[in-house]
Amino acid sequence: MAIFGIGAYYDEDVSEKFIKNSIAGPGWNKEKAPELFQYMASLKVGDIVYIKSCPASSKDIHVKGIGFVSDHELLTELKDTNNLVSVGRRINWINTEKFTIPKPQEKNNVRSNTLYEEFHPEIQKVIMGKVIGVIKNT
Repeated sequence: MAIFGIGAYYDEDVSEKFIKNSIAGPGWNKEKAPELFQYMASLKVGDIVYIKSCPASSKDIHVKGIGFVSDHELLTELKDTNNLVSVGRRINWINTEKFTIPKPQEKNNVRSNTLYEEFHPEIQKVIMGKVIGVIKNT
């Protein structure tokens, strides 16, 4: 299991649409961003995904949802994602609370990337705390 941050701003914030449709994916197609297509294919069932934004103006990490990759299927048709993204994965969103994490001091800033694996221990701790909180309350 790993933790991944994914952006959801593609000319507009689509995070609520991701949550409503139980999906996540990058805003570019396979031809424009083959590496993101491969990245989505590499996610495993049970991996944690959190929707994030990290605008340069605030520097903080704004979390809009946390969920688990729910199956092995790679969604590669716009019709499979309600025309949101051309490649995606089904996500079981378990926490849709919006909250902010102060951006930690770090050398490898990946916050502006569309998709990345989260390696920072402080961010991992916050995300896991939210996941565990949901699990304990069910």
